[in-house]
Amino acid sequence: MSPEVTTERRLIRSARGGDQDAFAELVVMHADHVFGALRRFGLDASEADEVAQEVFLRAWRGLARFEERAQFSTWVYRIAFNEAQRRLSRRAPPRVEVDQDRDDPVVALPEAAHLGPEAQALDHEFQHALEQALGQLPHELRAAVVLRDIEGLSTEEAAQVVGARQLAFKSRLHRGRMQLRALLEPYLMLEEG
Repeated sequence: MSPEVTTERRLIRSARGGDQDAFAELVVMHADHVFGALRRFGLDASEADEVAQEVFLRAWRGLARFEERAQFSTWVYRIAFNEAQRRLSRRAPPRVEVDQDRDDPVVALPEAAHLGPEAQALDHEFQHALEQALGQLPHELRAAVVLRDIEGLSTEEAAQVVGARQLAFKSRLHRGRMQLRALLEPYLMLEEG
């Protein structure tokens, strides 16, 4: 068992016993990932910040019910997914805004440091196009792509987060990837000549 998992389990046990400092450490361990996932689920920075606070408040209140069959991060992603869906269901259909949060480091995928300036510029442009394309996917397809391909959860973990069977999740993931590919096709084509 890795030291991180051992530390996390110790913190969970302490937090269950009422240790707020232990829970604060769990929040620090997972806050950036939760915030990033909320942004990629379709919330703006202000909403994501607000919802992230609600996610961890719900996690604190529900910690006694956490059974440790799944990883703590998967459980928190599940809460984040549900809270994001709740928030998104209350708003009008999403619009794609061209320049909103273009330089937000949490939203952007990590840049490849080994690339030259021109390649980094193209990489940044592609990341922006990816964020716009994700915003155009239906929520269930976006969640599948975000959890599996961007957040790196296993298919089993991601299916648990969205409350779907693995086969249904795989179908959503496939459809999401195909729609994303179609939306990004202009960026994926290489110039001939």
